[in-house]
Amino acid sequence: MTLTTRTQSQFTPPRRKRISLATFIPLLCFALLTGGANSDEEPRNRPNIVFLMTDDQPAGAVGCYGNKDVITPNLDSLARDGIRFQNHYVTSAICMASRSTVLTGLYEYRHGCNFERGNFERRFLATSYPAQLRAAGYYTGFAGKIGFDLEGEPFDHLEREFDEWAGGPGQTEYETIKNKGIAKYADRYPHCSRAYAAWAADFLKAAKRSGRPFCMSISFKAPHLPFRPDPLDLARYEGKTDFARPANYGVENGRHLSPQSQTSRAATNYREWITKYDETAKLYYALITGVDEAVGMIRRSLEAEGLSENTIIIFTSDNGYNCGAHGFGDKVLPYEEASKVPLIIYDPRTPREKRGEVRTALTANVDISPTIVELAGIPNLSEIDGKSLVPVIAEADHSVRASLPLFNFWGIKTAQSMAIVTPHWKYIYWYHAGPAQPAEELFQIAQDKLEMQNLIANPEYAEELAHLRREYDNELARLRNNANPTYGYPLYGSLFDRTVPFDQKSHLVAPR
Repeated sequence: MTLTTRTQSQFTPPRRKRISLATFIPLLCFALLTGGANSDEEPRNRPNIVFLMTDDQPAGAVGCYGNKDVITPNLDSLARDGIRFQNHYVTSAICMASRSTVLTGLYEYRHGCNFERGNFERRFLATSYPAQLRAAGYYTGFAGKIGFDLEGEPFDHLEREFDEWAGGPGQTEYETIKNKGIAKYADRYPHCSRAYAAWAADFLKAAKRSGRPFCMSISFKAPHLPFRPDPLDLARYEGKTDFARPANYGVENGRHLSPQSQTSRAATNYREWITKYDETAKLYYALITGVDEAVGMIRRSLEAEGLSENTIIIFTSDNGYNCGAHGFGDKVLPYEEASKVPLIIYDPRTPREKRGEVRTALTANVDISPTIVELAGIPNLSEIDGKSLVPVIAEADHSVRASLPLFNFWGIKTAQSMAIVTPHWKYIYWYHAGPAQPAEELFQIAQDKLEMQNLIANPEYAEELAHLRREYDNELARLRNNANPTYGYPLYGSLFDRTVPFDQKSHLVAPR
């Protein structure tokens, strides 16, 4: 039977019943104590999974998403072979929190891991997608920037949680030799992006020898600051001195936004995106091109090992990046450039006629873990916030949610916010009255993708505003009921309450 004659049901894993955390933990402990799943009893055709994540890359910084300046032929090819997601958001646009959300399927206020908050609690590590897959018999590996420490434990304890480990502490380094896990590749690949692909080639050989399905996760440093690309990739931009600005580029295109947003570090720092855009864009895009080359190397390694026909590849980023849009650098803010990232899922079992399709469903980083878990044939936990995207991969008109919350609990208090986004609208609430009174913003993002018109005071959209406020209040109630009590998140049940004047809650705002 050829690939094109199979039915869709043969490509989509059956939907499995979700299990509770209380049920899962004993099962996980038993699996770990007994060495995981029995390979003689497990089906041999479980898919392998490769998860690739960049650092600080918005959806608009990939060729297949419409960028004509960046060189990404391998990612563009991956999108043509797979499914590209058009409305994929991060629920916290800062790396430490987002990476923890990717691993767990939980919102930040539940896992509690972020700068100025807390490290990653082991109880959440036990229910992360790598732990679940390893307990189910998968051969697991991690390389790159994991982005956190375990609470109360040394960093190297993370190595015990994977069969193969090349993770690094902190931000890691662009120079391969400075990263312990990949230092042996430094002679051939002195820049880390290609070195991680070399590590991947060795991981695939080891996974193949194990006879087990595998889950390989690589978290690239690129294109995070400092912008130091591989000279091989920078050379591909030689002679190019004029890079297209975002259509909403510049400080003049941000004056209509909330006064609170102007106090964020995205507005006050990272001025290279305003003062020397072309030079900065060249370095930034060259870093992305280096990751693109690594993606190509990984796909060629899969082919060489005979693993490509049963290996799913997922590509995304931990958060977006403003790149001068509205006059902002950095990320953090709830606007499109900082909170929307690429998501490409390639499953070789997908019928050929569906390859290259685009999904407009509202999806998020919180969905990555349950998607990987279901693709591996494991029942999902019932208490997580994320939704499996397996049905969205299968059908273009399927959706898993009508709205999604976006949070910023980090950094200067005046720029912290909570938002609600739908496929057509975005509502943002800024609780702090430091620069002005608490502010609201309403954007019709289906028509105004650049967020240039704040419709909050327009009576024509009163009904839609009322609906989004109700969605916001519902999400706030969930925050109140589920906030991690350890790191100050319960306070936001009051701070983000749009019905309470700031002078009645200002005492809750601790000085930074």
